[in-house]
Amino acid sequence: MISKFGFGTLTMVDYISLIAATTNAFNGALLARRPDHYKHFTIIGVVILAYAGGIGGGIVRDVLVNKIPSPLINPWYLILCLAAAALALLIDFNSEQRFKDGLFQFMTAFTLPWYAIVGAQAAIAAHLGYAAAVVIGIIATTAGRWIIDSACLVVPKQLVRGEFWVTAAGLTAIAYLVCSAVFGLSVFASTVVAFFVGFGFRLTCQALGWEEWEPWEPPPLTEGEKRRKTLGEGLHAELDADSSRH
Repeated sequence: MISKFGFGTLTMVDYISLIAATTNAFNGALLARRPDHYKHFTIIGVVILAYAGGIGGGIVRDVLVNKIPSPLINPWYLILCLAAAALALLIDFNSEQRFKDGLFQFMTAFTLPWYAIVGAQAAIAAHLGYAAAVVIGIIATTAGRWIIDSACLVVPKQLVRGEFWVTAAGLTAIAYLVCSAVFGLSVFASTVVAFFVGFGFRLTCQALGWEEWEPWEPPPLTEGEKRRKTLGEGLHAELDADSSRH
């Protein structure tokens, strides 16, 4: 079975989709081990949540464009997501300062653009409109996180304040469509540009503390609310912790 899917037989879109699944599975395992999500999961429980983060968005995407989900056809999705989950658990086991804000924020920024790009690609290949392509790109990016948050009894990330996570996914999909449909760039070139648009915007929001707007709330609901760390503050704390250990 695996021999039918040698890396030499995969298309550029296949590679991008595998990167999306693998990086999001790695991030899913990290998320499952965060104190605000961890619920005494077993190893297999963390692996399952990693799969949810890794292939959940891809499955939802393929269902929306009326395709058999790619992970049911190509075994590399299951193999690489398992390897990513194992690597995340290994990092967690060997880390004294687990899941520092800076490291986790960087990983969420890095993993975000891939599924937005593949979602837009899949929608265009299915002859859907540009608006549908952006919507599917957003859904593909965020579906896995919704599954993990729900399984961990946490309000899904899409619904609460954060550093323009959904917006970053939408901008990534739009950037890909503009590069591909308007300027006629290749899949590779469009992907590179779209990745840096989404990755750069997300990092900028994290570094400067930009967040989605909330409706006005009565003061009792906001009293005692902790300020979220920016990316720089999280990374600085990570480096200080490392230097203190040495």
